[in-house]
Amino acid sequence: MKRFIPSTVFAVLLATAAGVSAQSASAMKKAAPARHPPTPAGARAFLAEVNRELLRLINAANRAGWTQATYITPDTETMAAQANEVLVTAATNYAKEAFRFDKVEVSPLERRQLYLLKNSLTMSAPPDPKEAEELTQLVASMEGVYGSGKYCPGAPVRPAEAAAPPEKECLDIEKITKILAESRDPKRLLDVWEGWHTISPPIRKNYARFVELSNKGARVLGFKDTGAMWRGKYDMPPDAFAKELDRLWGQLRPLYLSLHTYVRSKLRDKYGDIVPENGPIPAHLLGNLWQQDWSNIYDLVAPAGEKEAFSLTENLKARKLNPVDMVRIGERFFTSLGFEPLPKTFYERSLFVKPRDREVVCHASAWDIDSTDDLRIKMCIDINAEDFSTIHHELGHNFYQRAYKQLPVIFRDSANDGFHEALGDTLALSVTPEYLVKIGLLDKAPDASADTGLLLRAALERLAFLPFGLLVDQWRWQVFSGEITPQNYNKGWWDLKLKYQGVAPVSPRGEELFDPGAKYHVPANTPYARYFLAHVLEYQFHRSLAKLAGCTTPLHRCSIYGNAEAGKRLKGMMEMGSSKPWPDALEALTGQREMDATAMAEYFAPLKKWLDEQNRGKKVGW
Repeated sequence: MKRFIPSTVFAVLLATAAGVSAQSASAMKKAAPARHPPTPAGARAFLAEVNRELLRLINAANRAGWTQATYITPDTETMAAQANEVLVTAATNYAKEAFRFDKVEVSPLERRQLYLLKNSLTMSAPPDPKEAEELTQLVASMEGVYGSGKYCPGAPVRPAEAAAPPEKECLDIEKITKILAESRDPKRLLDVWEGWHTISPPIRKNYARFVELSNKGARVLGFKDTGAMWRGKYDMPPDAFAKELDRLWGQLRPLYLSLHTYVRSKLRDKYGDIVPENGPIPAHLLGNLWQQDWSNIYDLVAPAGEKEAFSLTENLKARKLNPVDMVRIGERFFTSLGFEPLPKTFYERSLFVKPRDREVVCHASAWDIDSTDDLRIKMCIDINAEDFSTIHHELGHNFYQRAYKQLPVIFRDSANDGFHEALGDTLALSVTPEYLVKIGLLDKAPDASADTGLLLRAALERLAFLPFGLLVDQWRWQVFSGEITPQNYNKGWWDLKLKYQGVAPVSPRGEELFDPGAKYHVPANTPYARYFLAHVLEYQFHRSLAKLAGCTTPLHRCSIYGNAEAGKRLKGMMEMGSSKPWPDALEALTGQREMDATAMAEYFAPLKKWLDEQNRGKKVGW
């Protein structure tokens, strides 16, 4: 799954923003000189300046970031780093100054803005200007290495050690992704899987320095490390947030274990003894570089004797749809709910196809360049079912961004970062056979006998993601805290992958490598817990909206396409932005004030029953 929002209020490309909470007295002394007196009038003047200046700086960083992501050169990396350095430094100083108004009597909306401002950074600039500049340059450089990364068969792990093979022999991430999805040759799969991970060792040294500088900035704001800063932005104490993730994962882990056991058995049938009967699944056999989406191996694990009910990929190709056609279909889903169409500039300025003449970051993302109406997506679209769903997801970001554009800049974000990710996927859950019939991409919806296959395919994508959605930040939290040291970066990564995902490499992954850096969000410094939250929330959103739309079929067959009432409820929540604590926004949409993973369990309940039948007599887990 390709997920990243570079243009929400503080979630800016390269130097994103997300979490600060309390500040110590000693840190207050180091804060930038105050320019607004701690009075009600001073608070109003301060917030007016913050909203005005951050809008200007965010937009400048968005434009530089868009240019850097769609035209990777040393110059554009420098431009993006400079724009983000200015933004991060300003946001850090504003976050510090916001503490001065803790005891000042202000309105509830002003108090909310001050709270969000104090909890607005994922990367706090160190007080030394040279180190602040170095920090943003490190992030820009690391993302540039990732974005231009290629596996060149025969090249050394460290390219400087020998001449590289001819460029024509090199594989970029798009080609490697395709091979992993389609090949069933275990040697070929292992080669390209290991090959992609050769792009990240050059990032390792920079990442260790980044952690050092980022932690220095977090400590200026009173945090022990950057990980604690990240966990402090969810309208609850950082430790409570960590426990909340554990609670939600506990509700869903039995479902994941059933899926893991079934898939391992099927892969053993295909590949033999390289897949252990009771142990972890080899990392290169799951059809995805990070084992976060197993849907590409559906053909290997499909129910015995089942004929695929339909292939959305084949239907898209048979109708000769191009990338723009697919985007317009996604847009029509939103307009069917009562949303206004996207602006003309969206189609003029978005990037839908990978250019032939330059390097770009193909990782799909949604952008709000001017924080108002200049909406765009950046995505190297392939004509397949996965990208069809991803388009719906990314457009969800765009429509959400536009829904809250009337709010003060500080409020132009989702209720929490999981909401933004969940919104798009909620709509993707409505991409049911019945929906495809309505829009002409399927002649007839399959009957209930095909539901096992449909649910299994969905579980391979969404359920399989959950443990990965947890471990990326678990690793970084431990890195920031020092529990995982630079000398154990790779070991710590694979220990967590084994613990949560039940996957393992078939060959040693030593500390000369840096496998975490082969995942985009690590070099780009993008928090990842939001994606786990999103997967929980999307089913909770979907269950509520399906009931509102009067759906009487099983939850996995419900689509809200064309239902104005569901659209009205959805839009009402989106327009709140982050102006209220997330439980208020959740209640406005679902009637519940607590995140609830039982909706996902309910969605997959028929599959769980079937998986347990298939797993009878087999060891569950690893």
